[in-house]
Amino acid sequence: MTLMLLILVVAVFALGAMTLNLRERVTRLEQGQRHGAAPPPVADLAPDDAVPLVSSPPRKSAVIIRDEPAAPVPVIAETPSPALPQAVEPEPVLAAAPVAPPSAAPKASGQAIGVRFEDLFGRKLPIWAGGITLAVAGVLLVKYSIDAGLLSPGVRVIFGLIFGALLIGGAEVALQAKERVGDPRVAQALSGAGIASLYAAILAASNLYHLIGPVTAFIGLALVTVLAMGLSLRFGAPTALLGLVGGLAAPALVGEGPPNVPLLSAYLALAIGGLTALSRQQRWMWLGVSALIGGAGWGGLLILTGALDWATSLSLGLLVLLLGLALPLLAFTGTRVALFRSIAAIVAAAQIALLVAKGGFAPLEWSFYLLLAAALGWLAWREERLRPLPPVALAVGLLLTILWPLPPVWHFTAVILVLGLIHAGPALARLWRNGSGMIEAGQIVAVALVGHGIVWGHYPKAGDGLLALLAVGAALLPASGAMLGWKRSERLEDARFVSLIVAVALLLADAAYLALPLWMMPVAMAVLTAAMVLLARAATDRRVEYAGLAFLAGSVAALLATDPLLDELAHLVGEASSAPVAQALLRWASVALAAGVATWRISVRNRPGVEALAAILGYGAVAQVAPGWSLPVIASLGILVAVEGGRRLSGEPARAAAIALAGIALLWAVEPFGGWLEPALASLFGDPMLAGDLPSLIDALTRLALPAGVALFALLRAGPVGQSRLRRVGMGLVAVVGMAAGHSVYKQLFHLDDAAELVRLGLAERTLWEALLLAAAFALWHWRDRGRIALALAAAALFHGLWYGLVLFNPLTTEVAVGVCPVANLLLPAFAVLFAALWLIERTAWFGQTIIVRVAHVLRMILILLFAYMSLRQLFSGTLLVGTPVGSVENIGQSVLAIALAIGFLLWGIRVGRHDWRIGSLILMIAAVAKVFLLDAAGLEGLLRILSFLALGFSLIGLGWLYSRFLRQETE
Repeated sequence: MTLMLLILVVAVFALGAMTLNLRERVTRLEQGQRHGAAPPPVADLAPDDAVPLVSSPPRKSAVIIRDEPAAPVPVIAETPSPALPQAVEPEPVLAAAPVAPPSAAPKASGQAIGVRFEDLFGRKLPIWAGGITLAVAGVLLVKYSIDAGLLSPGVRVIFGLIFGALLIGGAEVALQAKERVGDPRVAQALSGAGIASLYAAILAASNLYHLIGPVTAFIGLALVTVLAMGLSLRFGAPTALLGLVGGLAAPALVGEGPPNVPLLSAYLALAIGGLTALSRQQRWMWLGVSALIGGAGWGGLLILTGALDWATSLSLGLLVLLLGLALPLLAFTGTRVALFRSIAAIVAAAQIALLVAKGGFAPLEWSFYLLLAAALGWLAWREERLRPLPPVALAVGLLLTILWPLPPVWHFTAVILVLGLIHAGPALARLWRNGSGMIEAGQIVAVALVGHGIVWGHYPKAGDGLLALLAVGAALLPASGAMLGWKRSERLEDARFVSLIVAVALLLADAAYLALPLWMMPVAMAVLTAAMVLLARAATDRRVEYAGLAFLAGSVAALLATDPLLDELAHLVGEASSAPVAQALLRWASVALAAGVATWRISVRNRPGVEALAAILGYGAVAQVAPGWSLPVIASLGILVAVEGGRRLSGEPARAAAIALAGIALLWAVEPFGGWLEPALASLFGDPMLAGDLPSLIDALTRLALPAGVALFALLRAGPVGQSRLRRVGMGLVAVVGMAAGHSVYKQLFHLDDAAELVRLGLAERTLWEALLLAAAFALWHWRDRGRIALALAAAALFHGLWYGLVLFNPLTTEVAVGVCPVANLLLPAFAVLFAALWLIERTAWFGQTIIVRVAHVLRMILILLFAYMSLRQLFSGTLLVGTPVGSVENIGQSVLAIALAIGFLLWGIRVGRHDWRIGSLILMIAAVAKVFLLDAAGLEGLLRILSFLALGFSLIGLGWLYSRFLRQETE
């Protein structure tokens, strides 16, 4: 303990020395400014103090008047002033002022360091070291007397007290003779050593020798603390610091066994009160802050470790109120007073909350907390800077009520009502005054919402009706605040109004939850949504609108979270369920109506999403009563209603609603589209598409064709959105679904469902489909100037004809009926469609014209050759071109036909100036000659062989003549 005391004394005196040193410096600076003392001379400018008395314009002369005569300083002046012949303007760079030797500056710096060293170690530290030495000497003297057995314990204690008193007396003598002493630190050191000696003597009498009891020692230490505070008025801050440390440490140094909490609380109140009063008088804020921190530490320690009875709780409660409220009002002044008072109040609130919890939430402890809350409200009402304190007290109080285990009804009711009255009453009175804001609104909302939640949490079995009634009653509080601010323009400046409205809506929603069946929650939330949206429009407050949209989301969540959901969702996909129709219709229609009201009244910025939600909910409401087969039709017709109805009501189509309904229609199209897509992909690899594998005619019309047609109409009527990327994506989807719909309907009309029907009517079905595609392409190109769509349809017709008609199901390789009549059969329209597709592609393509035209001419030659060959084959084989062997006459006919076509290609190429046709002619002629010599001649005899050679010869001669004539014309 002796070592700890020595360390404490050393630390105290060191801190006192630093504090006094700083104070003296500030005092000297203030005195210098008060007497108008000039700043120290600058050695770099001149050897003596120089003050410019006359200022001149730039590049003119200046007069320098010196206090003492000095040697003239030669300067180089640019322009001498005629009015002041001796004045010149020195140039900083050209001035020839005397320069100190290089060692001058270091010497001056060394002298300054030496002066400071002497002042610190020669004047200041020895005085403080002397005071500490005296204190240590007193301790060592007592220790020596103990070791030598010279003095009895009582004498030692008395000598210690006498020694401390003598030191204090010496401090007084030094203070009286301050002119002789010449340094106030001497008196401070002696008084500090005397106070330390008195503390040591009393502690030794109590703890070491047990000469006095703890109460007597405690009183003695308290008296020494009072003495230290009194002496600090004469000797300065170090003595006060020693009194602070000793006064706060005294209870711990002399305590044995459980403390007497009431007595200790009274002591702490007096000691800390004296220290704070001294702090205010001497303007030592550090002293007041330190005292309150020490008191708060003692208060928390006593609450945590003490056994609380009525007297203990009363004394501790009063002590905490004194430390947290009364003393900060007295101790602190200045610019940061609000900060210190706020911190003290918050600490007090936490300590009293701890007292309430430790005391079992008894009425006495609760009364202290409610008194603290009321006092903080009063302080906040008086001083604007303390307005954040009541919300802190309210938060702590509500937390206490949440943690209150099994509270008695009447006790809990009284606490929650008084707590609400303390906070909500002043907040409501101040809500719309100047300087108010979210602090007041937040208290009102917290009292209403959290208070009701706490009541519900503690008494869940009180009855839903009673709890619902309490929720409605709690809603009256924020509703009153909102009504008071209805006609005030400042309600638009912050979120006060919307916070109150949201609180009202939440409490009413809670009341509905408690009072109504669970399946009615979407209806209640929808009503609140509509009310908030209408209120937002009337109040011109965008924040209320956003709150209404949040409640709309809540109503949708309530719709999707309650029990009848699964049965109601079955209606949306056309399935039967056991859900009550009227109940389901009420639930979906109410939420849809709320979304519709929101769409009608909210701002344009938030409208698209709400509009789409209203459309989806409207479809869900209709689906609860409509038959399943009609739902795709309803969704499709809803697109028309959204587009045209929106135009008539607002001048613009309801695009978001149309898109939402189009999405629903496309969802209905997923299944039939998949039923078409799978066999369509398989057909690309040679697996024929049968009607039985495709969607039915009803599904194709209602779930594919109608949605695609209506969506196309809506996109064409979309106005400015027509050029957007969204529209292009929509057009692509419509085209794909429309193609699947048209093809499915077309296949169902033909209804080819077995292999025999495919052989008999397959070519006719494909040809007519290609003709329809081509007709649509031509119509779009000619009447609507839709070149890209026309090109896509023409390309589709061409691909279909080439791939399915000439590759997969070629009549020359598979059984395909072409008709019994020569020429006037299905081959003619089939190839005519392909020729027409090539013609339209050439006229609608906007890119790669050269390549497309060349490819088109090559395809024409191939198609002409195939058509001629198939037609010749049909003359000999009939409707099926396979299965009948090729005779000699047909074989010769093929050769003659090839030669004739080669001549025709040549003539056409010459006429239209197409080199590729002439090249095709040569290739075909070479192939025909090779066939005649290698195949035909080997199998012929007699007259047929002669005729074949004659035909080949004349053909070759004619072909050569044509080439020679054409080439001669080109060279000429």
